[in-house]
Amino acid sequence: MQSKVLFQKDDHQWVVIGRDPEKDDHVIDTNEYVIIHRGQAMLLDPGGIQIFPQVLAELAKYVRMQDIKVIFASHQDPDICSSLAMWLDLNPAIKTYCSWLWTGFVSHFSTGAVITLNPIPDDGMRIKIGEEGPEVEAVPAHYCHSSGNFSLYDPIAGILFSGDIGSALVPNHEASLVVTDFDQHIQYMRGFHLRWMPSTTALRGWVQRVRAIKPRMICPQHGSIFQGEHVGRLLDWLESLEVGQWKGATPKSDTRAAA
Repeated sequence: MQSKVLFQKDDHQWVVIGRDPEKDDHVIDTNEYVIIHRGQAMLLDPGGIQIFPQVLAELAKYVRMQDIKVIFASHQDPDICSSLAMWLDLNPAIKTYCSWLWTGFVSHFSTGAVITLNPIPDDGMRIKIGEEGPEVEAVPAHYCHSSGNFSLYDPIAGILFSGDIGSALVPNHEASLVVTDFDQHIQYMRGFHLRWMPSTTALRGWVQRVRAIKPRMICPQHGSIFQGEHVGRLLDWLESLEVGQWKGATPKSDTRAAA
């Protein structure tokens, strides 16, 4: 796996881990993010069981295992957090957060360690990074695509972790970490969103909330990152979509399961 620092200011840092050229073909590529503040870390959507060793090895370049204080899961899918028990085996003191709707479901990922989850209420909440760190905000993203779903906004960095919203199934030969040509990138997002987003109303509601936040960067769990003018273009594109209207054929670009 590869990693890159997305934001660095004083003692506050964002790192993305992803783009694994050695992953099995049947495992969809995911982005894992970590926020580090004064040496203490918050891990966002830590990923699936299959990639746990690679994520751990890459993360060790930036932070010690005992300094991971918080894990945030945007929703319940296995590519999001099936590795959760493995992280807790190494550091049982990690505080884990996900929607209250999924606490009983995510607990099924336990492989021995007891997964105790802090439930996020539907309206969202503020979560502290570490023991004395600043707060980030869990932003409601219900039905985009999960019925209990959250994005996460960091006001210091101006970065929004969007989970599956804005995700793209990017082929390896065009696996740019940051979107440089939005029009070209749409082809990798369209099939994913038309199939996995069930509610146009919910998606437009999320766009309105994000416009009010005015993030400088949007980081999805799959695909490439949006920054600068592409943040606004992504929001405009999402607002124009009519989703949740399956008509009997799966787009060829969406033949691989992704959630």
